Amino acid sequence: MSYRTVVMYMEIVCFVICVTGWILVCSTMPTEIWTWSEVDSIVLTTSNYFSNLWKDCISDSTGVSDCKGIPSMLALNWLCSMIAFSYYGNKIRAEFQDPNFKAQKFEIGVGVFIGWGGSTLLVVGGLVYSIFAGREGCHSR
Repeated sequence: MSYRTVVMYMEIVCFVICVTGWILVCSTMPTEIWTWSEVDSIVLTTSNYFSNLWKDCISDSTGVSDCKGIPSMLALNWLCSMIAFSYYGNKIRAEFQDPNFKAQKFEIGVGVFIGWGGSTLLVVGGLVYSIFAGREGCHSR
């Protein structure tokens, strides 16, 4: 197999990796569980608190949930996906481990983990593609 064929296949693989990463990152946007917490207050009543970028919700043991939407997208402070997921996860971790934090403590939800995985695929795919594209550019001269 020639060098150009190997480079072509690597570029195709990197493209597929990046598309998979974008699918994972985009699938986290409608995911409701970015943070969650469970409170057992009474024997018959269990409350689950969960939230994502757009709403905060509470659900009881009967399955009824009540959600409050965040009124403005401009209130969100996000840039790049890996930075956003890492910032969000670090904020949850810091609040959970802080002994002086008296409000409801949350745990990291599924959406953040999927976002980290998708962002990692995007970074790896882009990095490998850049390496092979740079080598191809050097060999074509």
